[in-house]
Amino acid sequence: MIEVRELHEMAEIEQVNDLFEDIWHFGPGDPPITMELMRALSHAGGYVAGAFEGDRVVGGSVGFLAAGGALHSHVTGTTRRGAGFELKQHQRRWALERGIERITWTYDPLVRRNAHFNLVKLGARPQEYLPRFYGVMGDAINQGDESDRLLAVWPLTAPHVEALARREPGESAAPDGAVVALADEGGRPVQGPIQGQAGAGAVLVAVPADIEGLRASDPGTAKAWRLAVREVLGGLMAEGRTVTGFCGKSYYVVEQA
Repeated sequence: MIEVRELHEMAEIEQVNDLFEDIWHFGPGDPPITMELMRALSHAGGYVAGAFEGDRVVGGSVGFLAAGGALHSHVTGTTRRGAGFELKQHQRRWALERGIERITWTYDPLVRRNAHFNLVKLGARPQEYLPRFYGVMGDAINQGDESDRLLAVWPLTAPHVEALARREPGESAAPDGAVVALADEGGRPVQGPIQGQAGAGAVLVAVPADIEGLRASDPGTAKAWRLAVREVLGGLMAEGRTVTGFCGKSYYVVEQA
């Protein structure tokens, strides 16, 4: 059984810091957060939590209060299946207890499992495409790629979010008549003819099956995916379209606002 709790003592904060290092293998001077900053955020009323299985830490999450009355979840990492959902639901309850109804975070749009988790399991919605958001990153997961991110917004009291918190199944089917703006053909990105046409209805934007593996095995194809998704998904969002879902564990669903 996974237990999630807030962290205030340095010993537990150090455990979460070690977990983050085990996940990302940060380069020298390149951690997303330090133990000292986690301690300061915890003391100042920010969100610092760990997920535990017995005495063993299996997840951690750190967030801070943001403009507009939101909580911004800066970093979340887990090493056990199911710990991510428990952490985010704890984070949701923590925010609601403090009158906060919106949580935001950024994630790599190319990581398929994160897109499925964020949109289908939690009910968050991408609001903004952010090219090269973190600049050059030196950790083992992101090294060699540009740090494009999507800003996810989680409306905590929305009916679909409340249903997902009760573990009701999320919607992951493509809308009728949706057309493909970016496809995966043999592992490479191929743009469809409708990209950029204002009159198109719902469109689908593919992401690769395993971008992290591609970065190591085929950096050229990984870069092609980055540029294609930036152009197509970023372009559609810049036109004012909205990402409304993630279907088939493969495609973003983008519709007219």
